[in-house]
Amino acid sequence: MKELKHLSEVYKNYDTFVIDLWGVMHNGVTLNLKAIEAVDFLYKNSKKIVFLSNAPRPSSKVINFLLKMNMDKKYLSNVMTSGEAAMHAINQNKFGKTFFHLGPPRDTSLFEKQRDNKTEIEKCDFILCTGLFDDHDEDINYYKKFLQKQISKKLVCTNPDLTVHRGNIEELCAGSVAKVFEELGGKVVYYGKPHKEVYTKCFHESEKVLAIGDNLRTDIKGANNLNIDSIFITEGVHRQEIGDSTKLDTLLIKYKVRTNFFQKELTW
Repeated sequence: MKELKHLSEVYKNYDTFVIDLWGVMHNGVTLNLKAIEAVDFLYKNSKKIVFLSNAPRPSSKVINFLLKMNMDKKYLSNVMTSGEAAMHAINQNKFGKTFFHLGPPRDTSLFEKQRDNKTEIEKCDFILCTGLFDDHDEDINYYKKFLQKQISKKLVCTNPDLTVHRGNIEELCAGSVAKVFEELGGKVVYYGKPHKEVYTKCFHESEKVLAIGDNLRTDIKGANNLNIDSIFITEGVHRQEIGDSTKLDTLLIKYKVRTNFFQKELTW
């Protein structure tokens, strides 16, 4: 593992850059300008840029969100989300027909075509988890009671992340609910990083790929699962766990991952 001062030092070694969004390109509120500059240089050098996000929404919604943040449309020709991958499976009734939506109302675009199949938790074929309920978004213990009688059903998790930082505030994600469900003894089907399926929609095996992300459990673990090189962005989801570079080694051991490079933030 090597500290990488500038992406320009290594970019020529790769064809395709699979880049995380939240924590690398933006913080949920504003774009990271150094990261935008790096992407601009990749674009100018005709590199393939794929934004891969564990967002529990269709790719089109994430593109709209980025455009509202003033990201240039020319960078957004390859955007893939965990929600998009899950949506295709739900539209094919892969887990049954009826479902209970566990998550906030803002995520309903994920099941637009299956809206009529939404039902109560007691009657559903499976549970579709996109996040936490708005009125229970900080109390993870609530879900232990809520789900304990439902473990005979599958829970489909559309965002494997445990937490995310919106600005400087840490928020729980769908992965935290999925973890509770597994601890109760239930079975979870995950869509998104680090699971291989979502990557097959991003690049071909013949491409030389570099993954860039701030989450060791998802971005870096996913790169390891695909046996591709990676850059770990330290000023992201693990910012409170990181000290000097020796502590970084300990952190990689804790999460059972390896990375080729690390940067504080994505910098050209």
